[in-house]
Parts: sequence; structure tokens; C-alpha cells
Amino acid sequence: MLPFARVTVIGLGLIGSSITRAVRQYMPSVRITGHDADPQVRETAVRLQLCDDVADTPGAAVIDADLVILCVPVGAMGQVAGEIADDLPADAVLSDVGSSKETVLAAVREAAPHALFVPAHPVAGTENSGPEAGFATLFQHRWCIVTAPEGTDPLAAERVCEFWRRLGAMVETMEPAHHDRVLAVTSHLPHLIAYTIVGTASDLEEVTASEVIKYSAGGFRDFTRIAASDPTMWRDVFLSNREAVLDMLQRFTEDLTSLQRAIRWGKGDELFDLFTRTRAVRRSIIDQGQDDARPDFGRAHD
Repeated sequence: MLPFARVTVIGLGLIGSSITRAVRQYMPSVRITGHDADPQVRETAVRLQLCDDVADTPGAAVIDADLVILCVPVGAMGQVAGEIADDLPADAVLSDVGSSKETVLAAVREAAPHALFVPAHPVAGTENSGPEAGFATLFQHRWCIVTAPEGTDPLAAERVCEFWRRLGAMVETMEPAHHDRVLAVTSHLPHLIAYTIVGTASDLEEVTASEVIKYSAGGFRDFTRIAASDPTMWRDVFLSNREAVLDMLQRFTEDLTSLQRAIRWGKGDELFDLFTRTRAVRRSIIDQGQDDARPDFGRAHD
């Protein structure tokens, strides 16, 4: 039995359009309604046949839904929840895909206090954005973290978990605050570092007459891929999860200072021990099937 029969996706960018494609592929009998605040995105969604129906307003999109998924930047979650609150069916489950949870939970509860809200976060994505960037297999063998707060109807939480399993995701449950600390380390801080490194290289590029770009090695190219992620989404993520990000940034700064000292004083053994530990982390990620073990990350070369 399917967990939901009528699904509404609000926000038809990379994640939202991937959800609609995945639902069509893995649960073809489910009726999908979509909405996006951008009229051009709505036109594209109609052209690509992403949904059975594309509504002009968020309220109209949710009228007969039994699952509504907010796929908008985390800074806009509360506003959109407020826009659909009066039209949301009493028995509908409301969920999201945001990368931070505590602030989103508070914003949605304030804007739609009567909604049955089960937050979720599919840990998947690319550096591309927009409805044409989505694909049905985005969530295959990737984690989706469901962060139902204490007191949530267990049946509603399980239905959301089952929905993501049907899309191919591996599902984990987690407290919202714990999720935010974990993601601050595994996602938010790496993005912040990538933005910083690429920004520094951009400043140096004038000095080096484009040599930074011309001679970019694989490591720098990988940073630029991360730094090409949607700026609105990541601005909102850093601001909404600021406490956890700042905590992890402080820890990283201390570790970086320690690394500076090791290099300055020629402590080769200390550097070797660090690099050995980090290599083991990389191997563990590959062993768990979360990345490609091929040389140069499977990057094609001419």
C-alpha cells in the first residue's frame, strides 16, 4: 500500500523536480500537484510534464493533498507554510527538504500551528539548480534524515519514512538539534570552506593573470563544483543554522591553527598522522557506497 495517494510539491527546483520525477517513476499511480513562485518555472514544469497539475498559487496546490513537501529555501519555509495554512487539509502531512531543522520547525509551527509537520532532509543534490536539473534517481542509495519532533504522530512519521524509501533513499531518524550539528560538520562547513577558497582564488586571479584558473588541479576544481551551489539556498542555510555552523567553524579554526604550527615547525610526524586519519575517513565513505572509488572520482578525460 502506498504511503500517500496525492502529493503536492511546492518549489520545483533541483530537489522538488527530482521528487516529482521519482514519484512518477517509482509510484506512478500517485497524483502529483506542483507549484513554484516563479511563473517561468511553472511554465517549464508544464512543458516537462513534471506534475499532473501545476497550480498558480500555493493554496490551490494543497487543497486535496495528503502529503505536502516544501522544497523552498529554508529562509522561506515559514512564509510558504503561512500561505498554505488555511487551505491545508486537516489530515494532510506537511514535510520539507531543508538542510537545517530547528529554525525551520519553529518557523513552520508559528506560521501553521495546526499542521501535522514531519520535517525531513534528503542528503542529496548537485551543484545545478532549476526544474531541468532534476532527475528521478537523485535519491537512490542516499540518506534521508527524518527529524520528527517529540510528540509527532508515529504513523505520520512512518508514512514520510516509507515515502522516501519508495524513492530509493536510506532513511534515518534523528532529533532536529542533533541533525543540525551533524550537518554543520558534514555539509555546511565544507560548503563554507569551498566558498572561501574559491573566493580567495578569485581575488588572486587578477594578480596571477588568470593562472589560478588556467592551472587548476583536481582539488580546486572540486571546490569550485561545491561553490557553484545555489547562493540563495546556502545563504539561508548558514543563517538558519548559525549556532551549529559557528561552533564547527571555531573548532575548524583551532585545528587549522594547529596545522599551521606543524608546518611552521617542521613536524612531519604530526602531519603524517593527520593525513593517515583523514585517508581512513575517505576509505570509509567509499566502503559505505557514498562516493566513487574510481581514479579522479570517475571524472572523464579527453
